[in-house]
Amino acid sequence: MQRFLPFFPATFVLLWSTGFIGARYAMPHAEPFTFLSLRYGLALILLLGAVLAARAPWPDRRTALHAAIAGALIHGAYLGGVFYAVRHGLSAGIVALIVGLQPVLTGLLAASVLGERVGPRQVAGLALGLLGVALVILPKIGDGGQMSLATLAPAFVAVAAITLGTIWQKRFVTGVDLRTGTALQYLGALAPTALLAYATETMVVDWTGELLFALLWLVLVLSIGAVFLMLVLIERGAVSSLASLMYLVPGVTAVLAYLLFGETLTLLQLAGLAIAGIGVAAATRRSSARAAMETPAP
Repeated sequence: MQRFLPFFPATFVLLWSTGFIGARYAMPHAEPFTFLSLRYGLALILLLGAVLAARAPWPDRRTALHAAIAGALIHGAYLGGVFYAVRHGLSAGIVALIVGLQPVLTGLLAASVLGERVGPRQVAGLALGLLGVALVILPKIGDGGQMSLATLAPAFVAVAAITLGTIWQKRFVTGVDLRTGTALQYLGALAPTALLAYATETMVVDWTGELLFALLWLVLVLSIGAVFLMLVLIERGAVSSLASLMYLVPGVTAVLAYLLFGETLTLLQLAGLAIAGIGVAAATRRSSARAAMETPAP
């Protein structure tokens, strides 16, 4: 796997960006917590099958609990907050701008909690990335939709949850088999999401071709493929560097929406994508000597 590691960040950004496309296909046909429960449940079934077939090792109880907590934060609270805010009237542009704060928050927490060094170049990169995200999202903000405490609070909960979740994963869940670790994450995400679906939604699903396509894509490509990549990147690199990759997601999503749905893609958005890319390069760049020291022997 070592020889493919240089391709993991770009692949992760591309796959993660398709999640918003899948949500666009799915949301007209199911309520958010109901759909997320289906997604997590199917992913859990597939992963448990892979774990049993391969006899993958399970972590000890303490580590398993930490993996479930990380999953509840990264998947349950993050996606639940985003989907709830959009479903109840907050514009996707405002939500994306709020979620765009994640790399900054993660960089600050990584420095204070994990002891990661965030130097001037990383700070400048994070600032450039945030500027790039703002330029990408600016044309989509419009009037902001139904801006109220009821819609803004879930969006801020979402960004706090994925920030804390990545820190939690890095600090407490290391050296765990990817299959069992991811299965435990989805178990942790499924429990609160299913309870919220039962308590607040009708749980009625319109089983159309679009919904089935979105469900399979989000389970196989996002919930398994992209999350595997994310966990590898968290374990093998700095959390602040992984978080900075999120700056590229709005721009890549805008390009995908342009190609798939004919949405507008302005010069301002293209400029924002370029600036975000420069910011990510600055925030993630390491000296060749340090990179060589941190690269394990084949």
